Amino acid sequence: MLITNGTIITLGRENKIIPNGAVLIQGDKIAAIDDSNHLITQFPNEEKLDARGKIVMPGNICAHTHFYGAFARGMSLPPGPPPKNFPEILQKLWWRIDRALTLEDSKYSALVCLVDAIRHGTTTLIDHHASPNAIDGSLDVIADAVNEAGLRACLCYEVTDRNGVEGAAAGIRENVRFLNKVSSLQSPVSSNDLIRATFGLHASFTVSDKTLEKCLMELDGLDAGFHVHVAEDISDEDDAAQNFGMRVGERLNARGILGAKTIAAHCVHVDVGEIDLFKRTSTKVSHQPRSNMNNAVGVANVLGMLRHGVTVGLGNDGFSNNMFSEMKTAYLLHKSHQRDPRVMGADTVLEMAYANNAKICANFWNAPVGELAVGAYADIVLLDYAPFTEMSAGNFPWHVIFGVDGSNVTDTICGGKLLMHNRVLLTLDEEAITAKAMELSRGVWERVQELGD
Repeated sequence: MLITNGTIITLGRENKIIPNGAVLIQGDKIAAIDDSNHLITQFPNEEKLDARGKIVMPGNICAHTHFYGAFARGMSLPPGPPPKNFPEILQKLWWRIDRALTLEDSKYSALVCLVDAIRHGTTTLIDHHASPNAIDGSLDVIADAVNEAGLRACLCYEVTDRNGVEGAAAGIRENVRFLNKVSSLQSPVSSNDLIRATFGLHASFTVSDKTLEKCLMELDGLDAGFHVHVAEDISDEDDAAQNFGMRVGERLNARGILGAKTIAAHCVHVDVGEIDLFKRTSTKVSHQPRSNMNNAVGVANVLGMLRHGVTVGLGNDGFSNNMFSEMKTAYLLHKSHQRDPRVMGADTVLEMAYANNAKICANFWNAPVGELAVGAYADIVLLDYAPFTEMSAGNFPWHVIFGVDGSNVTDTICGGKLLMHNRVLLTLDEEAITAKAMELSRGVWERVQELGD
């Protein structure tokens, strides 16, 4: 495919804008980027996608999400006082929903999220799954949904002790089984380079030392790291101090969980010592500002982590997959929190959303994402954004924050495959998925009301 006549925004190391540019896709990767006339002359027989002056830029990346939470939208909480803090939110909402899910529910909760991602230009997602009463095979049904959609995703199952010894053992087995399966499917000539795996853990306060030891034992030889919630709420730090005499980051490091292939989600309440541990172990961090605001857990010291050299990316924690909205929230939240308009510039936000998220993805995929460059995956979105002021490589981040939105996305391409053209989905039947999700969600809501905390 040859995308022609677009305003090419490369981001990445070159970070340039090419007016009337073109992108040549061969297989699942970008083969050339140049002036449209030049590439049309050089490759006259290529199938063409006329961008008609639209923005052509890298697909967005979500470094931490929960497909399984999709059916919570609009759901009433069980009778009683509303949750007043994060532990109660978990007990009254999320730990009921995950227990209510069947394998079919898990697949369709993923599918509705994938529809949302395609529509809003998010092409890579790192998911963290939980369905305690339907663990075995749960990552397979989510992978099936991802493959059907044609997007790129890294999957894991959250191991926790809150569902008993067998529940923890089943979570470990599911991670190991899926890691082995994905590894066996990978090859230099594989036609499917979309699905990757990591090892999921819930959080320090729900995982015992014995379970962590079992996870490390099972992970040995699998060339993977962990995906774990870290100090999302102060209660996580309180638990670590009370039961282990150390902070969450210190505990996870002492138990061998931190490392270059590990994603630590949230990190709202970590201190400077823990930040230094992330830096020294090359642990990656994912920031979810909309979720943190919604749960009233606080504001992560993202700027401090970035200054210290920690790779901090951007996720959504199960909020909508319009990552442009997450970028805008990150931009505003830290200014408001610090009462300083100078902090968290748009360039810093885009560095997190693209460059840093790409560094996180480099642990899973062999080719770059988050930039348009020769050799990078052809994960590309077209947007009908027409700037009415000058737009340059230097000020493009501010156009994103104040102008561009996921609603501008008209075409979504992942791995060289066109998934949406002129806002029409090509790989997923949105109407059928929505109807089935509506049917399944009713059952989930009924079971949630029946379950205890």
